[in-house]
Amino acid sequence: MRRLAAAFAVVAVLALLFWVFRADPVAVETAGMTRGEVIVEVEAEGEARIREVVVVSAPIAGLLQRITLHAGDRIGAGQTVARIGPVSPALLDARARAVAEAAAAAAAASVELARSQLVQAEAARDFARTEADRARALFARAALSQRLLDDAVLAERTAEASADSARANLAMREKERESAEAMLTGGGAAATCCVEVATPVAGSVLRVLTEDEQVVQAATPLMEIGDLGEMEVVVHVLSQDAVGLVEGAQASVVDWGGPDLAARVDRVEPSARTRVSALGIEEQRVEVRLALEDAPPTALGDGFRVSARITVDRAEDVLRVPVAALFRDGADWAVFVVQDGRAVLRPVSLGRRNAELAEVVEGLDETSRVILHPADAVVDGVRVAE
Repeated sequence: MRRLAAAFAVVAVLALLFWVFRADPVAVETAGMTRGEVIVEVEAEGEARIREVVVVSAPIAGLLQRITLHAGDRIGAGQTVARIGPVSPALLDARARAVAEAAAAAAAASVELARSQLVQAEAARDFARTEADRARALFARAALSQRLLDDAVLAERTAEASADSARANLAMREKERESAEAMLTGGGAAATCCVEVATPVAGSVLRVLTEDEQVVQAATPLMEIGDLGEMEVVVHVLSQDAVGLVEGAQASVVDWGGPDLAARVDRVEPSARTRVSALGIEEQRVEVRLALEDAPPTALGDGFRVSARITVDRAEDVLRVPVAALFRDGADWAVFVVQDGRAVLRPVSLGRRNAELAEVVEGLDETSRVILHPADAVVDGVRVAE
């Protein structure tokens, strides 16, 4: 009896020690397997742009009147957006006036030269006419050959053409003199008229580049005009991600300040450009243009920063595991599965994968429960508590 009581006492002590010193189960968070689709997307930043931006420029040099239009104003095709008049002589500085006076003097000299050339050409024409008349008379009396008659007629026609050319040259030089003198005198009453600059397209004023009254040169940009209804999104994708993109792929525009916008890939540029990331790393990025499926919202403007998610691949009705349960076991992927209250290491084979879910090819079934974010205390065979 004493031996039996002693044995019971020893067993009780051992059980008490085991209960006191045994390790508590590791608390874990678990998730079950699901079936559904796995969408692989590429995310990149970019900006919204109007497809065609028209730059209205000054057609002539002159004094630009102040532009009263402002960014956001709607304008129609053919509407006058600016007026440019001649430069007042009072606005010419000493250097410009000296240049204008020299140009006027040179134009006057050119007129005198052209007039003297016309006199010379007319004299040569009259002499050629006389020679041609004499040759015709001699040819009629058979005192001159046909060849000499043809030479005389050719000389007459050439002299007449030279006289006409000299007369046209004189008229051109006189106009140049009038233009040079107008720069000094202001052109009188004719200087009050202006050249009206009209826009070739309808749309909205995006930017007024030259607003105040000032002297402008020909081809000076005045304003930019575009149609806010013709909006596209341009994003810059890493070259290794752009390899999997195809025209027509589905996309969505996000993080622009409003609801997500449905879009599709319209064009993938064939060349990449070197861009520096926010961390100072040089990256090869490809420009991808997205076309919006619906009319762009009025709140989305030209140059607004946006982000886009472009669909690269999609799998329907597949077994999915949360990415938070995955970790590397050597060169393979693995998860911890909860079985009979213990964590069991399970290698898995994966297919498509995105930031949240991964397609399971082998290693798990729909009844499996996996441990999310396994800590260092979770090892193969350890007791766990969900």
